[in-house]
Amino acid sequence: MAFFHIYKGMKLFQRSRQSKELKRLVKANAESGQPLSVMEDAVFKTMLNAGTEDSNIALRRLLSACIGREVRSAQVVNNDLIPAHLAGKAPRLDVNIIFNDGESANLEMQIERSDDDLKTRAAIIAAMLLAGQSKRGKDYRDTKRVYQIFFLNCELFPESTVFPRRYHFREAKEHDILTETVEIIFYEMPKLEHKVQEILVGKMDLDGLPEDEKWCMYMKWRHERHAAKLVEQLRQEEGIMRAENSVNGITRDYLKYMREMAKEKARLDRGQMIYNLKKKAREEGHAEGHAEGLAEGIALGKVVSLAEGQSQKAIEIARRMKVLGRPVDEIAEFTGLSVETIEKECQ
Repeated sequence: MAFFHIYKGMKLFQRSRQSKELKRLVKANAESGQPLSVMEDAVFKTMLNAGTEDSNIALRRLLSACIGREVRSAQVVNNDLIPAHLAGKAPRLDVNIIFNDGESANLEMQIERSDDDLKTRAAIIAAMLLAGQSKRGKDYRDTKRVYQIFFLNCELFPESTVFPRRYHFREAKEHDILTETVEIIFYEMPKLEHKVQEILVGKMDLDGLPEDEKWCMYMKWRHERHAAKLVEQLRQEEGIMRAENSVNGITRDYLKYMREMAKEKARLDRGQMIYNLKKKAREEGHAEGHAEGLAEGIALGKVVSLAEGQSQKAIEIARRMKVLGRPVDEIAEFTGLSVETIEKECQ
């Protein structure tokens, strides 16, 4: 049995690129005493997709806060989008969700400024989510809404103070919406810095702040020691409390994983040690039996083979073990004799 299948909680740490990164982050944070950062890609994904009640509720609450209405059910699905043609690139999504009556969303965390054109990337992923609903014979009126939601640790629109920025298909002059089927949302989390400072010095309360702003504050400042008081207040929110439980579960499961691995390794090492001792004893017994058998043969004036000498010594050992009350199967394993031979020779 592989170490990483010892108990069900280890599914977070199975052999994958994400689990390797998760183990690295948890280990580093455990050694430094620094809280995990939710902005780390592996932590963000696991917080919302650990398969626990806490992560499921956190996912629904976060999505509800972003789209402004209740999400009753949500399921994380395959994160690989199918390209439009065989040679096309299949984007790997962070958290790809189907919710309520078939609507879908992709939640992406961007911890550092990227060389990618994030605006175009958002539009392309939204288009692919929309195209993914197309089925032969399906009426266009049955198309469900899709959301592309970015949480950014940078300012993509530094000239604007609008938070968040929401995009739809609109007419250029009159700004009427062409369709409600696509919405792209950018959360530029550094734009909340001023509000966070006001809260920390007591000039502003969390009460009355939009739910999505509270979520962004939690995700950006959870690991910052100077913001511990703010994070403690944010944890009073039901959804954020569930997210916090989910993140804490990552560290808890990792520590349990390491303990179980240590116990399993100790068990295997112990088994190997016993095997080596038995093997050595058998080899020494066989060598001793050969020497004694050969000496006896010489004394009687006859030739004794190596196999005969070894077999005789093994039988003697078996007899002694039988007298000591050892089980026959154990004697057989230790001496290399068959059960039938032991029962015949050790009466």
